[in-house]
Amino acid sequence: MPVVLWATCISGFSTGVFTGQRTASFLLPLLATLFPHVRPEHLLTIHQGIRKLAHLTEYFILSVLLYRALRQRAGWDMRAAGLAIVIAGLYAMLDEFHQWFVPGRTAAPGDSLVDLVGAVAAQCVLAVRARAARRRVVTGRAIS
Repeated sequence: MPVVLWATCISGFSTGVFTGQRTASFLLPLLATLFPHVRPEHLLTIHQGIRKLAHLTEYFILSVLLYRALRQRAGWDMRAAGLAIVIAGLYAMLDEFHQWFVPGRTAAPGDSLVDLVGAVAAQCVLAVRARAARRRVVTGRAIS
């Protein structure tokens, strides 16, 4: 259920409500207030970076949720991690395809790549955490 709910949120972010023009209408004035000495073209770059970071974050979360739903055993599960990345990547492509038909949105393959980076990053974080937990158990520092 969490995967479906988060995928629904991602789809909501892909509607006309979250076009670059609309997010700029409230983010650019906020950024200009926070950084009054920054040139307007740099504020536009920051805005674009925030939008890409949002893509990365959306798919980082989706990948974690997919991993949790797909994992079949305790500890690190490479199969679940791989499937989570593949499913998140496919959903990213489907999402970009959907945006092709949304007024004010564009389908950008680069966004799918950023999404995929988010999904892979999530699995890397999960793998590192699992390895650290395994080390704590092996060295006898398990937390009860």
